[in-house]
Amino acid sequence: MNRMQRIFNLLREGGYPNRRQLAEEIEVTVKTVQRDIDFMRDQLSLPIDYNSAKGGYYFTEDVSQFPMLELTESEIVSVFVAQRAAAQYKGTPFEQPLRSAFEKLTSSLNGKLAMSWTDSMISFRATELTPLDLSTFQAVSSGVKQSLAIDFDYKKLGSPEFQKRRIEPYHLACILNQWYCFGNDVERKEMRTFVVARMRNAVLTNAGFKRPAKFSISNHLKDSFGVFSTKGMHQVVLQFDAFAAQLVREWVWHPSQKIRDLPDGAMELTLSLSSLTEIKPWVLNWGAHVKVLGPAELVDKVKTSLSDALKQYT
Repeated sequence: MNRMQRIFNLLREGGYPNRRQLAEEIEVTVKTVQRDIDFMRDQLSLPIDYNSAKGGYYFTEDVSQFPMLELTESEIVSVFVAQRAAAQYKGTPFEQPLRSAFEKLTSSLNGKLAMSWTDSMISFRATELTPLDLSTFQAVSSGVKQSLAIDFDYKKLGSPEFQKRRIEPYHLACILNQWYCFGNDVERKEMRTFVVARMRNAVLTNAGFKRPAKFSISNHLKDSFGVFSTKGMHQVVLQFDAFAAQLVREWVWHPSQKIRDLPDGAMELTLSLSSLTEIKPWVLNWGAHVKVLGPAELVDKVKTSLSDALKQYT
């Protein structure tokens, strides 16, 4: 579409450009230009013709604007769904660019379209993102993009005060409605994960770094249940009753998961994880519908949490 838009503008300027001239201008092959012209003439119904005397293409009549492709009902629904899904980026630097993109799309749609559904029939509902300090987010995202270290104050979970930190940011990701920055902690000389909402006073430095060629966020998180990843490995075995088993089967919780059906609709779920940090609260969320069979460390952690919670009511 971008190529055809440029061809459209060149034809409107006159000059009768030929295929070779258009190919050089747009930096594509002559065959590609020919396919684009054929599509514009045959599919978009643009009045394009070739003038043998002048050796180039031209519009046989005035054309005011580049035509939009006709969208089917399912395509319009897809745009609608994408717009609703984009709401999760509210409050981040991505909100305005996404909003602007959708406004451009909708403002370019001409004509009438009758559909049998309304806005009230499709919606998304998720946990609201924590309002982010946009200057902090900008510093982090710029650090990732430009491979520059960032300085910031960080308050660890459970810590009473902020601490000065410097990291070489490798990756920025939104996982389960929370923004995380993955990078090398300069002082500690190891990979660390930071919640962007817990950062403040972030400043982009001039200290450049080279992201390790072998770094991959997919590999880094492949054994984690969320964002926490360590060097260990745990074989987690959980037994769900029939009620919870039906719900658990509806999701792929982890690439390593294995399900074994038990009598009366119950099931056994096995996961291979590098950390127990995030699986523990997930298990507790199922209450009496789940029993931890292993490892022993997770059994003890869940027992302690349940005991501590019970003390709140005694």
